[in-house]
Amino acid sequence: MEQSTFMAWVTRMPLIKRWALMHCFQEENVSEHSHQVSVIAHLLTVIKNKRYNGYLSPEKAAVVAIYHEISETKLQDINSKTKYHSPEFTAAFKKLEDIAEQECLETLPADLRDEFANLLVQKNVEVEYKAIVKAADILAAYIKTLNELRFNNNEFLHVKEGLEPRIEQLIATMPEVKDFMDIFCDSCTTTFDKISG
Repeated sequence: MEQSTFMAWVTRMPLIKRWALMHCFQEENVSEHSHQVSVIAHLLTVIKNKRYNGYLSPEKAAVVAIYHEISETKLQDINSKTKYHSPEFTAAFKKLEDIAEQECLETLPADLRDEFANLLVQKNVEVEYKAIVKAADILAAYIKTLNELRFNNNEFLHVKEGLEPRIEQLIATMPEVKDFMDIFCDSCTTTFDKISG
């Protein structure tokens, strides 16, 4: 049976450093980020379903989030200011991401690909799941920012300023994001002693 390199894409995710152009007190890799986005996406979907008549699968939201940065195994983490610098830059980066996602999909045995096509290739992800994962991605970045600012890392001041209006936009259309902010966000910077009681 032919060997697949699919798991190599996954197991190399911890090697890809996020926030590479910035000084960080706590380094973060793509694997850690994807795990946190997965947890937040699952939680947002549960809140949406329980409180706001949602119908999405929390498990599917979590799995979409696990794979949402798979292209970075090949492309590395691109600074968002660079990625969204201009429509031309954005289109070029999106094209590269699409190529990498397709390459990753094609590493799987042919009979398994249809199960992964709507998870790995972001343009194939259903709109509702994409929105939940994008919200979770923004919230994960905000939590990272709060933790860096907690250690007086002023490099993240502009990140916070950029994320806050985006979170306000999410709150306007996704009440589950407001609930997350109200219930969980502040405690994300809690010390171990406080967690322990």
